Amino acid sequence: MIAVGVLLVSAACSSPYESDSEPKAGANNRTIRPMEGCGDTSWTDPADLSPTRLPARCQAGAPPPQPLPKTRKLTIATGTLSAEYVAPLQVALDKGEFKKEGLDVTLKVLPTPDALPLLAKGDIDAQWAAPEAAVMNGIRGGFDISWVAGNFSPDPESKSGLWVRLKKGESADRVAMAGRRMGTMIGKGSVIAYPMEQALEKHGGGLDKIQYAQLGSADVLTALQNGGVDSAWLLDPVWRRVDGEPGYAFLGGQPLGEPLGGMLYGPSLLNDDVDAGVALLRAYIRTINTYFTSDYKQDAAFVSYLAKLLKADEAILRSTPSLRMDWEIRTGTTDRLQSAYRAQGVSEGDPLPESKTVNRALYEEAIGHRS
Repeated sequence: MIAVGVLLVSAACSSPYESDSEPKAGANNRTIRPMEGCGDTSWTDPADLSPTRLPARCQAGAPPPQPLPKTRKLTIATGTLSAEYVAPLQVALDKGEFKKEGLDVTLKVLPTPDALPLLAKGDIDAQWAAPEAAVMNGIRGGFDISWVAGNFSPDPESKSGLWVRLKKGESADRVAMAGRRMGTMIGKGSVIAYPMEQALEKHGGGLDKIQYAQLGSADVLTALQNGGVDSAWLLDPVWRRVDGEPGYAFLGGQPLGEPLGGMLYGPSLLNDDVDAGVALLRAYIRTINTYFTSDYKQDAAFVSYLAKLLKADEAILRSTPSLRMDWEIRTGTTDRLQSAYRAQGVSEGDPLPESKTVNRALYEEAIGHRS
């Protein structure tokens, strides 16, 4: 606690922006400064796809705040404010982590299709979402958008993923998925296409052999339970509602150790004000290091706090494993996603190289890592 306090006080005494108040053009050729509290464990090789890889971590309270010389108002679009994967943003806002950086942040609920053109035009600054097919197609069409930070990967004990209502004579290891009707919040073109493809292939499905029903977040489980759909992608903690119930089976979920979503930036933070873009990620990363290290659900008081903040059922929230919050992006994730989008028939044109879809430079600067 003393070390963290000293770290934060020393950081508040100086700012790297004091003689550099004008926004920089682009993220290239920027000075990378070491960040106190962020050492060897604050970065992992992006090519490491091991499911047992430990996510990067700095010390609690790190990287320390580097306040901007002038307060910058930022708007982050998110599809929901109640899901657990949004918790780091909610906590950062509630605990004043954004404010420490000189950021006045607003979280605005907007679905990806509505938020994407606003992000590309600079009407909103960032989007808490995923590199879905719509994002890839937008970049291909000229949108200046990049995936700049990850969000989470599941705990090995999690059953967030593809669930199915079993038909007579079926068992969890023998399900005929071809022709099934599947409920999702996004429909075709969601990042779940990648892990879903892996699960379906084990059961004779394939992304081109199932039907899709796009439903609201509150309707996916209801549709699965009442027969409106016979399979669905259920997130934490929703899958707990059917886990152990007769007639349901879990077929597979998100790959371990590989985030499939997180923060997307548009031109305002990629080019116009990179200082603010780095500051936003610094606050986000510091929030993870301070409040979401390891198994954060072992702290009963923190779970109660999260439940109130997210307006979630505390018992259900407590019953699911902690997410492995992870700001890093793995090598090749957008390649694998685009392959799944092509299988669904929702990808346009040639696949985009990772250099066009991912920008790790901003979170690396936030932790003081030199590539």
